[in-house]
Amino acid sequence: MLRLREANRHRRGGREPYLGEAAPARPAARELPGRVCAGGDEAGDSPAVPGRSLFPRRGERFRWVRDKVAPVGFFDKYPALVTGFFFFMWYFLNVIFNILNKKIYNYFPYPYFVSVVHLLVGVVYCLVSWAVGLPKRAPIDSNLLKLLIPVAVCHAIGHVTSNVSFAAVAVSFTHTVKALEPFFNAAASQFILGQQIPFTLWLSLAPVVLGVSMASLTELSFNWTGFISAMISNISFTYRSIYSKKAMTDMDSTNVYAYISIIALFVCLPPAIIVEGPQLLKHGFNDAIAKVGMTKFISDLFWVGMFYHLYNQLATNTLERVAPLTHAVGNVLKRVFVIGFSIIIFGNKISTQTGIGTCIAIAGVAIYSFIKAKMEEEKRQLKKA
Repeated sequence: MLRLREANRHRRGGREPYLGEAAPARPAARELPGRVCAGGDEAGDSPAVPGRSLFPRRGERFRWVRDKVAPVGFFDKYPALVTGFFFFMWYFLNVIFNILNKKIYNYFPYPYFVSVVHLLVGVVYCLVSWAVGLPKRAPIDSNLLKLLIPVAVCHAIGHVTSNVSFAAVAVSFTHTVKALEPFFNAAASQFILGQQIPFTLWLSLAPVVLGVSMASLTELSFNWTGFISAMISNISFTYRSIYSKKAMTDMDSTNVYAYISIIALFVCLPPAIIVEGPQLLKHGFNDAIAKVGMTKFISDLFWVGMFYHLYNQLATNTLERVAPLTHAVGNVLKRVFVIGFSIIIFGNKISTQTGIGTCIAIAGVAIYSFIKAKMEEEKRQLKKA
């Protein structure tokens, strides 16, 4: 027995440890190039991990594989496809909103009340989303509320006057007049904010003014209520942009839009009650129900409000996913889609001059958007440098 123990000691290259003495370290296992430990990638797929034994300790193999390979989500794997889906849904919901909105005005011509319904459905949607935590409601204080109130007021005025125009004239004509919004934005930036607007940017707005003028002169559905309301809407949304810049906050866009919708709803309620309340109670509701029925009337109001909120929210989400230039071009194409589909769906007859004027105005907006986005990108690059 003693001879056997002595032979084993010499074969291991040393004596046995005394009582209380640490055992000598074993030599490291040989590593093979191009291979990893058991449970990892197949041979040749990836180089061996430096310093790791070919035979891991018990329980290590599964932890290593779990830490080494992270699952890739669908949104990260196909970003272009997801962005394209956002654009498609933005266009689709916008077109459906405009068509359904105009159909409602054909049998229920009360734009103040319908504007309130748009905001009311959106607010209920936001409250339900907050209740289930999608998204989590961001807290708001008095300082932020003071900053958001002017934005919401301008949003409310612009929204109501847009709907007054939609009810009074063809959808295509309202969107043609609203193509003047960049002109008002540039004017406000120059003369109110004191920002110097380059001559090339002003020059790009000339086709917009010319095109809208041509379209207005020969528009078959033209009336001053629709035209003036669309112009007031342009001015209101211009001031909304100005106040939005002053109310920049770290709050996410979904929560900001929710708070703006809530404030705008309270702003729109009094005019709707004063201007259209007596008529609605007298014959407005009864006439609409007699024409289409109670169920269709209520469902139309619900869905037009839902489409309004969702397309605005998707427009914001799309802006967060793409560069300003891409979003600007997408916004121009959206207006083209709305004008084209409204003409097809409602069969609006337009003169040749109106068609040419609309095309010139849209082309001018596209040129303006391209130049403006390039300027913003250059400013961003300078700040990074």
